[in-house]
Amino acid sequence: MRVTINQIKEMKQKGEKIVMLTSYDYSTAKLVEDVGIPMILVGDSLGMVVLGYETPIPVTMDVMIHHTKAVVRGTSQALIVGDMPFMAYHVSVEDAMRNAARFIQEAGAQAVKLEGGVTVADKVKRIVECGIPVMGHLGLTPQSVHQLGGLKVQAKSLDAARKLIEDAQALEQAGVFSIVLEAIPYKLAGLVTQKVSVPTIGIGAGPYCDGQVQIINDILGSFTEFVPKHAKQYAKLADIMSSAVTEYYNEVKSGKFPTEKHSFIIDEAVLAELGK
Repeated sequence: MRVTINQIKEMKQKGEKIVMLTSYDYSTAKLVEDVGIPMILVGDSLGMVVLGYETPIPVTMDVMIHHTKAVVRGTSQALIVGDMPFMAYHVSVEDAMRNAARFIQEAGAQAVKLEGGVTVADKVKRIVECGIPVMGHLGLTPQSVHQLGGLKVQAKSLDAARKLIEDAQALEQAGVFSIVLEAIPYKLAGLVTQKVSVPTIGIGAGPYCDGQVQIINDILGSFTEFVPKHAKQYAKLADIMSSAVTEYYNEVKSGKFPTEKHSFIIDEAVLAELGK
């Protein structure tokens, strides 16, 4: 049985920290679930860390469906959240419902994530009413990177902080089961966490959220373009991978790899016949 949204909500009530990671492929998702991570986000961050775009904006629904399917195939217990990409829910409620349904029906996810607060609350409400769980996302919303003037800390002024709280409460009323808070002052994140009954999941929002999410490429050190301030590298896979590839290159060039041990054999009688 997969983790349910009710179990995620109960973690907040019990004071149990919620752990979420991103995954974008079968083998990584399998590894993440085997560790015991209860919730996996197939984030549109794949546009940058997997596909090499500067922002997540070029990522389409078809790309998200493709990667979400792979993550779902690699798991059987984690709750899989599909990230609704740029313009997948902005035009109309109908578009939002249709694309959310694709994540559930076509990709096999159990929930979707939308960026925005008051402005998307009506869409969130309709999606939830259709039986699709929704995770909100406030603060630094990467799909609005151009409007925000870059990837930087949000909600630092009084007005902006009040607006964020208002957005969080609007999402709660619309029926979200949790809210991602990204790149906001940590004491504000703690205040929002107190003011809403649904779990808050922080990324660059400090220690007072109900849970945390990180991009797996950041914590593993496999994405080398930059390391976000909010990320802690638990490994440096880029160095390990570079060393392995270099060793492979050198061994092939020198004839050290492959050896007979790495090869398949043919029956000697067959070989003798071929040699006649």
